[in-house]
Amino acid sequence: QVQLVESGGGLVQAGGSLRLSCAASGRAFESYDMGWFRQAPGKEREFVSAITRSGSVPYYADSVKGRFTISRDNPKNTVYLQMNSLKPEDTAVYYCAADVRSRHIITTISGYYYWGQGTQVTVSS
Repeated sequence: QVQLVESGGGLVQAGGSLRLSCAASGRAFESYDMGWFRQAPGKEREFVSAITRSGSVPYYADSVKGRFTISRDNPKNTVYLQMNSLKPEDTAVYYCAADVRSRHIITTISGYYYWGQGTQVTVSS
């Protein structure tokens, strides 16, 4: 069992930056692959970024590649999403997710068992 709590969302102008954090509690954080997903109003939840349990391999959706950076601090049980050059289309609720399975697709919703409650990111034009 792991609990995930996101923070760092807010209102920012286009071109600005935000850093999201996801604090995990429960089983050994270093055992989990971690992901970020987002859901805009009226749209389905979509993959944003993910990082393997070792932290050695990041994954990004094409829409955020070059603008967002995922990282993790295993001693602090936290994963981060640094978001730069934000666009209005980045507006969404951002969710943190975790999974301990050794064989799962890290870029899909079904690849994660544990989810946070989400944090709102709003980018104004």
